[in-house]
Amino acid sequence: MSSVKSDYENLQNTHQQEASSLKSSITSLICSKSGLQAQLDATQLLVESLKEEIKQLTKMKADKENENERLLKNIANLESKLLAEESARRKLHNVIQELKGNIRVFCRMRPALSEELKNGIQLASITTADNKIIEVNQMGDVGMNDSGKAQKKYEFSFDAVFPPSASQQEIFEEISQLVQSAIDEYNVCIFAYGQTGSGKTYTMEGPENIIDFSAPLDHESHLGMIPRSVKKIFKCLRDLEPRGWKYRVETFFLEIYNERIQDLLNSDSVSGNAKCEIIKSGGKGNDCLLSNVTTSTVSCAEDVYNLLKKARINRAVAATKCNEYSSRSHYVFQLKIYGENSLTDEKCEGILNLVDLAGSERIKDSGSAGDRLTEAKAINKSLSNLGKVIMSLSKKENHVPYRYSKLTHLLASSLGVFWNQMWG
Repeated sequence: MSSVKSDYENLQNTHQQEASSLKSSITSLICSKSGLQAQLDATQLLVESLKEEIKQLTKMKADKENENERLLKNIANLESKLLAEESARRKLHNVIQELKGNIRVFCRMRPALSEELKNGIQLASITTADNKIIEVNQMGDVGMNDSGKAQKKYEFSFDAVFPPSASQQEIFEEISQLVQSAIDEYNVCIFAYGQTGSGKTYTMEGPENIIDFSAPLDHESHLGMIPRSVKKIFKCLRDLEPRGWKYRVETFFLEIYNERIQDLLNSDSVSGNAKCEIIKSGGKGNDCLLSNVTTSTVSCAEDVYNLLKKARINRAVAATKCNEYSSRSHYVFQLKIYGENSLTDEKCEGILNLVDLAGSERIKDSGSAGDRLTEAKAINKSLSNLGKVIMSLSKKENHVPYRYSKLTHLLASSLGVFWNQMWG
């Protein structure tokens, strides 16, 4: 009996211990439940907050999509207007250039050279009025000056006169409008004309000793019209690419020496082994075709600069009494610009001719003899015919004598159409 009682007590103790343990577990679970409930409540609040945020973001997204759609339509409309404005700009630019005159003549006065100052050469006194008229007072046999010596006075009118202090950049600002016209689908001729030693080649190219036309420092301020025009053209072409324009640019460098066309990029042509001929005449906007001429496709200004350096080396030069480094040929740089717009299906083709004419000089003053005399006669005849062509164009005559010289025959398609500019 005592054994049963002992077992019962042991069992009772065990149950009490288990009950106590379960109570502790229940208490712990109740505490955990309270914590989890608090977490659940917090999570539910967070979910509700996120739902509201998502709702707001969804609305903002819809608003932004609507705004983007509106802006895209506005951009498309502005791009369309920009294309239309670009076409209008071209036409207005053309009108402005026509109002200024299809043929213009400018005068650039060269400063005295160090050699002239050193030798004490007496220079003519030149005064300007309104930047369009120059008066030259030269020693002669008419009138008397303060010292009792005879004096001649000459007055000349131009579209503009640039004093000796004028920089290359100032000159380029004047012709840059015509460079833009070539980009805009027009044919342009710019001539440098003047006596031997007057600075034509400097104006068109830069100093004789210039090596790198793309150099940013040494010669930048002295760069001539050719490298400056090339730089402007390729910058403009890049700027027009976002508007749907794609361009192809071709160039050639020629000289006309003794009425013979020579390709300055072909040594065989310069030596006379490859004959360049006009095989199809230009005129009325139609380009002329040449045989045995190197036409190079260029994609950047540096491509043209490299060709320019090669052409300079091959140009015919010789010494005369007027200048120890006298250009004995007409130098023709031509750039053809072909454009096509993928957005408007427009096409355009413009030509820029920059011509450094051979030195103009009186045969009796130049000391020319033999080959130099033959050259001088050919130069003067060619320059005379250029004057006749320009005069015929200015008078709007029915017959223009393009074929009387190789220079005017070569440039007929550009001389007879659009703008010509001559620098003296």
